[in-house]
Amino acid sequence: MARGAKLTHLKRSGEAHMVDVSAKPATERVAVAEGKVIMRRETLDLVIEGNALKGDVLGAARLAGIMAAKKTAELIPLCHAIPLSAVDIELTPDEKRSAVFCRATVRTRAQTGVEMEALTAVEIALLTIYDMCKAVDRGMTLTDICLVAKSGGKSGEWRR
Repeated sequence: MARGAKLTHLKRSGEAHMVDVSAKPATERVAVAEGKVIMRRETLDLVIEGNALKGDVLGAARLAGIMAAKKTAELIPLCHAIPLSAVDIELTPDEKRSAVFCRATVRTRAQTGVEMEALTAVEIALLTIYDMCKAVDRGMTLTDICLVAKSGGKSGEWRR
């Protein structure tokens, strides 16, 4: 971290506050996050075949991720409610690693970025997979959840 860098959600007194973005111009912004849920091979087979007890696991997870991105400001106390232009959730079974990989891409034209929306979408999509498969595999692990890239705004491009 650079010397002199500060946490923007804290006042000088240390109190948490919502950042004022009213003076910032609205720009095109995109954020991409990803993660995965690792499971037993037998569980992944049920997901791929569409034979999980609760139904279409990947379809439900995709919808949950989209809904989560739209509700992010209701979940994270200091997050701004912003209009989303698009939310794309990719769910890819990985037979070699016995996992489902999730990638969320979120777009907006706003005064603040959509990193939190992309990360929330990944988390909730993966949690939905866990919920739908826990009857047969409580040992699943959500892992490697991270921001991969963001663009737009004053800070411009960032890539992991």
